[in-house]
Amino acid sequence: MIICGAGHVSMPIINFGIMADFSVTVIDDRPVFADKAKKAGAHKVLCQDFKSALEEIEIDGNTYFVIVTRGHRYDRICLETIIQKPKAYVGMIGSKVRVSKVKNELLEKRVDPKKIKEIYTPIGLNIKAETPVEIAIAIMGEIILVKNERKIGSGYSKGIINELINRPPGKKGLVLATIVSREGSAPREVGTKMLVYPDGRMMGTIGGGCAESDVMRKALNLFTKKNTNGEMVQVDMTGLEAEEDAWFVAASWKCF
Repeated sequence: MIICGAGHVSMPIINFGIMADFSVTVIDDRPVFADKAKKAGAHKVLCQDFKSALEEIEIDGNTYFVIVTRGHRYDRICLETIIQKPKAYVGMIGSKVRVSKVKNELLEKRVDPKKIKEIYTPIGLNIKAETPVEIAIAIMGEIILVKNERKIGSGYSKGIINELINRPPGKKGLVLATIVSREGSAPREVGTKMLVYPDGRMMGTIGGGCAESDVMRKALNLFTKKNTNGEMVQVDMTGLEAEEDAWFVAASWKCF
């Protein structure tokens, strides 16, 4: 999740995004506000102008954008950069007048009207939200709805591909986890991949939560056992760990 703007509404969005297992990045060119985003727990904070920050961030089809800047000029700058990129969701806050102005400016720049229609605005579910926390709940509700309606199966993300391609020949030390089967309400589709490093770092996600932690621990065991062959791992999220069946089977193997 990439949040453009670190104002009052952004703070609870950061908190809810983290609780929902998103990797949260916040962009704001104001040092004081960027510092507030860091204190709120954002995984990454970029204190620079929106355009340059958005151009350097790694973005793919599983990226969720929340535009909550301090003015329509900044909204437009963000959208001009985001709208042409792959993404799962882009929502923009603002009044009807502010939103209409931004859309018209994009049309004047000959942005494809179909892409403009993809913008979720007014952002968030219509729950008559008023306070920053209520607005954040409405926004997260919409994002979760969009996420769960999608068939998420990202396969090899750009980051994972670059990591594997650029890895020096013969250098060992990576485990690739792939969902090969799933049932119930598992949050990711078959084919989703995640890299695990020997120090416990991960690139990508296969759904977060207890299931992902379990797969990560089993992947780290492959380093201990020096196992270069694949292993099938079943993660069962029934019983106390979930309200309904939500399990998947992941294949893990050492990458060279």
